[in-house]
Amino acid sequence: MQPANQAPSLDTAERVMFFDTDAGGVVHNIAYLRFIETNRSLLAEKLGWKLGEMMQLQQCPVVVRTEIDYRRPAKLWDNLVVHGELERFERSRFWCAFTIKRVAGQELLITCRQMLVVVKLPDMKVLRLPDHWESEFGHLKS
Repeated sequence: MQPANQAPSLDTAERVMFFDTDAGGVVHNIAYLRFIETNRSLLAEKLGWKLGEMMQLQQCPVVVRTEIDYRRPAKLWDNLVVHGELERFERSRFWCAFTIKRVAGQELLITCRQMLVVVKLPDMKVLRLPDHWESEFGHLKS
């Protein structure tokens, strides 16, 4: 259970590899979304979705909107930290916020917000968020 008024959050580490960059050694814009995807997938477990069980339950959180600001470029071999957190939620949708910083100097490179909904597979019916969110994360409800 989260302490009162604290958002569930998670930090993950990334190392910029050659395949993440262009010929000039600058990270491709799509690589940042992969870094965020890793963080968000692990954050999902803190929010109550066990990744190994999602397909059995046929309930999956899916991204319906991404807003991203590229502030500074990451470069080949940089060590990065991705911070993700539950920002707010409503009855059936929620927003996660992310930052990506270069470890050296804690320089802010990326800010991002994503809106997600939980769907029931295979018909993609939007579901209400889990009941436990009210008691655990109620301070984040819109």
